[in-house]
Amino acid sequence: MTKKHLLWYLQKNTKKLVEDGEKWMKDTANSCTIAAALIATIAFAAAITVPGGNNTNGLPMFSKEKAFIIFAISDAISLFTSTTSLLMFLSILTSRYAEGDFLYALPKRLIIGLVALFLSITTMMVAFSSTLSILCSDTIRNG
Repeated sequence: MTKKHLLWYLQKNTKKLVEDGEKWMKDTANSCTIAAALIATIAFAAAITVPGGNNTNGLPMFSKEKAFIIFAISDAISLFTSTTSLLMFLSILTSRYAEGDFLYALPKRLIIGLVALFLSITTMMVAFSSTLSILCSDTIRNG
């Protein structure tokens, strides 16, 4: 087999692999984009409507409590990482899907997107737990 025949054979077989990889990458990015958008929406809404509401000065009622500080920090991290994840998955969806992209660019974007999505889910759960802690401790104190 000559070098020309070998190149032809490799190009013929990699075309199918590239098509399959493109389909899988788009499906994965679509699913994760939806999850990241939902988490970003929840994190933004939680930041706007703080647990316990605001006092007459416009400051959060529980702003001095440790659980509220944990809530604020974890919610901000969740919003930031879900937005990062969303941008990574959108960059995958708008990629040109050339053969060379499957070697470095697309796997790197996918890993960054998945790690950011995992971190956003984790910090969202921390924010939720701290909110429960704020509201339940206030209920227990007031009896």
